[in-house]
Amino acid sequence: MHVRLCQTACLLTVALAASASAPAVGQTPAEFYKGRNITILVGFSPGGGYDQYARVLSRHMGRHVPGAPDVIVQNLPGAGSLNAVRQIEATQAKDGTVIGAFNPGLITESLTDPVRTKFNFSDVAWVGSITRDFRVCYLWAKLDVKSWDDFIKRKEVIFGGTGKGTGNYVNGAILRNLFGVNVKQVLGFPGSAEQRLAIERGELDGDCGSWSSVPTEWIRDNKITPIVTFSPVESPDLPKGVPYLGKFATTDEQRDVLELLSAAGELGRPFIMSKAVPADRLQAMRKAFDETMSDAAFLSEAQKQLLPVNPIGGADAEAIIGKIYRSSPAVVARAKEVME
Repeated sequence: MHVRLCQTACLLTVALAASASAPAVGQTPAEFYKGRNITILVGFSPGGGYDQYARVLSRHMGRHVPGAPDVIVQNLPGAGSLNAVRQIEATQAKDGTVIGAFNPGLITESLTDPVRTKFNFSDVAWVGSITRDFRVCYLWAKLDVKSWDDFIKRKEVIFGGTGKGTGNYVNGAILRNLFGVNVKQVLGFPGSAEQRLAIERGELDGDCGSWSSVPTEWIRDNKITPIVTFSPVESPDLPKGVPYLGKFATTDEQRDVLELLSAAGELGRPFIMSKAVPADRLQAMRKAFDETMSDAAFLSEAQKQLLPVNPIGGADAEAIIGKIYRSSPAVVARAKEVME
């Protein structure tokens, strides 16, 4: 009798536990997201371009997610945004409530320095990218550097960076080790906002970064001189006549390595989730992201903040990642030397 009672009680306990956990598995995306928060984890300090894009996205994307959840932004700077990327798999919820925003230069570094990064970007779920990155190297106008020839003749050019592997570090390394420009990079800045202050104070000579992140007053007041771009496709916002770096390549090796090291720029403002996120929730988030990219209110706010919108969907982003990881060992080996 006691055994039978125990069996009954144990079965009841198991049944109750199963029923308590069942909704998380059986819920539709609308049922799951209703009343929840979605967090966009930004790998940089507030005030920079990645943070700015994430906050604009957060104010509009929730309307397009089933269940209309609130979307909030959390900053987690460190290691050029690698810290935030790692936390998506290590400590953050993998149920579809956490999205990561990071510098895509880390994708290249995962090939050229896998021991440091310990991360493969094929192993994440891609939500999409708000815009391709038109990366430009520019100098503070007071330095009176007007052209590529002036640039390469300088005894030293001092740029900043948050850490190895970020886009501006990659660009500086290309200039230094592939084209022979005397670039010195000071690392350890929390984000681009701090780098801008250092440029204005004369501690840095300029930067290699996204053109969309350059302060509009710097452009309007001619405080900077754009020297070279890393994209063969012209940005409609960039002044005419800024040359593409590939124009100065003299060997196939230079061109191949430049293409590999610049490829991640096509994913300029990317957003990812854990690959453990249930497929139906990932699909819902991708659809919501795509819909937000054509949302009139989102586009209006982005335009007011002078943020370009040239989106890439999640599936297309995965295809770009696949191409990057299929690069030949010889080109990867040379790119690794350039990144040192």
